[in-house]
This record gives sequence, structure tokens and C-alpha cells, in this order.
Amino acid sequence: MSRRNTLRGQELSEDVQEEISESVEEKVEETRSFLRNLFSPSRLSTYLVARNLPFVAFLAFLGLLYISNRHMAERTVREIDRLGRDVKELGWDYKSLSAELMKLTTQSEIAKRADTLGLKERTEPPIKLEVVKERR
Repeated sequence: MSRRNTLRGQELSEDVQEEISESVEEKVEETRSFLRNLFSPSRLSTYLVARNLPFVAFLAFLGLLYISNRHMAERTVREIDRLGRDVKELGWDYKSLSAELMKLTTQSEIAKRADTLGLKERTEPPIKLEVVKERR
């Protein structure tokens, strides 16, 4: 049993096969005639081209608009990515500078730096001064 000449598991007769091949040939011929008519010189006349020129110009404008929009979107995405990396880097800088400042403002670090200037840390507690106001 030929798989090519079967329909739903039943073998096709020669008449049915001939009808199918004729219908396929008719469809091929219809397609060829359609394409010949579509691209014939009478169809592609200067009048037809001139009449559709505004539409073609509109389509070209839409194409340019689409391309420029795509480029602008890609540029914006690259800019967002670059700014995101800059924000991360600045965050790391802030954290490292903040940690360094916290370290430099501890009492022991201030005492070390004051020692180089010739200043000494006070060992006795501060004295409280009281001002007595006289009443007149």
C-alpha cells in the first residue's frame, strides 16, 4: 500500500488521484496568472505609482520614525545602565568614606593627632565655674 496515494487509510483510485492533480494544477495556474496580472505593465502604470506616492511616503516616514524610536530607546537603556553603575560606585565610596570618618573621630585617633601637634590629653576632670550675679 502506497502511503502517498491514501486518504484516511484507504487507497485512492486513479480517477480520484487524477482529479486531485488537476485541481492542484489549476491552483498553480491561477497563482501564476494572479502574479502576472499584479506585476503587468498595465497595472504598474505611472498613474498608479503617482496616485499611491503619498501613501508610500507615509510608509517611509513611519519606517524612519520606528527606526529613530528604536535608537532612542536603546540609547536610554544604555544611559540607565551607566547611571545605575555610577550610583553603585558612589554608594561604595560613601560607605568607605563614612567608615574612615568614624574611625578618625574616635577619641584615640584624635589623641594621636593632637600629640603630633604638641597637645596633651587632659587627665584631670574639668572644673566647673559658677558665676554669681549680684542683685542691684
